[in-house]
Amino acid sequence: MYYVMKVLVSAALIVLVSEISKRSTILGAVLASIPLVSFLAILWIYLETKDTARIATLSTEIFWLVLPSLVFFILFPVLLKRAMNFYLAFAISTLVMVGCYFITHWLIKLK
Repeated sequence: MYYVMKVLVSAALIVLVSEISKRSTILGAVLASIPLVSFLAILWIYLETKDTARIATLSTEIFWLVLPSLVFFILFPVLLKRAMNFYLAFAISTLVMVGCYFITHWLIKLK
């Protein structure tokens, strides 16, 4: 039952952001920019384990891995404004973002 609740709460937040974005892109963007998935993951992990050391590590790793995800949000609108096909722009932006994840992971491992 606990997993069903987790899925329902998580899915409801995604639907909420999607529906609000149809009416107001700025409000949708504000809600989408809040790290809801991270908040929920941290909350679920704490409720299940009470392991604050694990949560601290997760928070730090999330911080470093947010940076490559920003590449998507820079590149994607640039490609769309240049009249690139939506799906092609989405795919290219996603692939570049994934490449940046690998680079960031590699750089973090060098520490």
